[in-house]
Amino acid sequence: MSGSGGAARSTVARARLAARLLAVLSCVLTAEAQLTGVLDDCLCDIESIDDFNTFKIFPKIQKLQERDYFRYYKVNLKRPCPFWADDGHCSIKDCHVEPCPESKVPVGIKAGSANKYSKAANNSKELEDCEQANKLGAVNSTLSNQSKEAFIDWARYDDSQDHFCELDDERSPDAQYVDLLLNPERYTGYKGPSAWRVWNSIYEENCFKPRSVYRPLNPLAPGRGGDDGESFYTWLEGLCLEKRVFYKLISGLHASINLHLCANYLLEETWGKPRWGPNVKEFTRRFDPIETKGEGPRRLKNLYFLYLIELRALSKVAPYFERSVVDLYTGNGHEDAESKALLLDIFRDTKSFHMHFDEKSMFAGDKKGAKSLKEEFRLHFKNISRIMDCVGCDKCRLWGKLQTQGLGTALKILFSEKEIQSLPENSPSKGFQLTRQEIVALVNAFGRLSTSIKELQNFKVLLQQTR
Repeated sequence: MSGSGGAARSTVARARLAARLLAVLSCVLTAEAQLTGVLDDCLCDIESIDDFNTFKIFPKIQKLQERDYFRYYKVNLKRPCPFWADDGHCSIKDCHVEPCPESKVPVGIKAGSANKYSKAANNSKELEDCEQANKLGAVNSTLSNQSKEAFIDWARYDDSQDHFCELDDERSPDAQYVDLLLNPERYTGYKGPSAWRVWNSIYEENCFKPRSVYRPLNPLAPGRGGDDGESFYTWLEGLCLEKRVFYKLISGLHASINLHLCANYLLEETWGKPRWGPNVKEFTRRFDPIETKGEGPRRLKNLYFLYLIELRALSKVAPYFERSVVDLYTGNGHEDAESKALLLDIFRDTKSFHMHFDEKSMFAGDKKGAKSLKEEFRLHFKNISRIMDCVGCDKCRLWGKLQTQGLGTALKILFSEKEIQSLPENSPSKGFQLTRQEIVALVNAFGRLSTSIKELQNFKVLLQQTR
């Protein structure tokens, strides 16, 4: 009897916990987004974002990510951590990343990494020109039909000042192609001091705040005491817009990654056949307002904020891809045309969204001060991209690097509006360019955010079913 009574009490406790989290989620998912100082003049309700993502963006971005141009990502997972001694790599089997054999990578993509962009790459002179361009360091595998002179001119342009991320050298012998569809982001079991050190370094050393202000990343961190984080957020709202934005971007990225791990969790492994799926208990642990001492709902709101930032970047970069000179070249003409048509269709959807983030409100003070702040903003984010080489789990490192680079590319786009507007139609531009690596990261990173928003809806349904 006592056993059955305990089970009943346990069931009631679980039901109460689910009901409490559902109530908070319902508030978060339907209330107007309170993004102070950023969207004051917009009625940016989260419910509209959900509908827009579910019915317009998510199905198309999922389909686009399956295209050859976007599924193969070249990455160096062997770069040493530049900030502390290597903690050692995760030995858990699910941390492993299976590189893609060169024979499986479409010929046009492999040619692109060697700067053979043109559909006429089989022509010996064109091939020779591209080989020469490679020696000169030109990088951009989205363009076709270019001349040797254009490549050489491009090679002289150093756009490192516009980069918010430290890019992997694709010519490094340690850089390998990875099929993202065969190496999905999911819970690997990677945790503990190594994982904590990475996130703690990101928040404590790179987000804008004095050292005296505690960042409540871990609600159970020693020394936090009874602080529910309110003092931190009171202080955060007193920051300038740009520094608040920086924090919300990082928090939103962290929330998105946590959602992916909760939604694709190893539920059981029977006879070598793993079953992956949503883990409501893990989701509760990471986002329940009581278990996270009020952090969970804030994290979810920052996820929506990050979604808006990257959505805005996609709408802004559309003119770059609308030019006839840009070709998502893999060597398969029919698929390339379909991929570009689908990408342009997504751009049309992003432009139709009526609650965009207004990036012009950032760095809008006096020119000298704004320039200095923007450079500080860029360097802080670039530093975070370098921290991704300190992640001990290869699969976590892969997706961390890709999503960080995708966000860095989005920021580069947002602050390059004039250069994008002045792009020539039928020739490459020195003023603004994207490498294939940046393009693949941009699309897949936004695809991850779109998935996070969708998974959040799935968890809401699961929580309703457990009431």
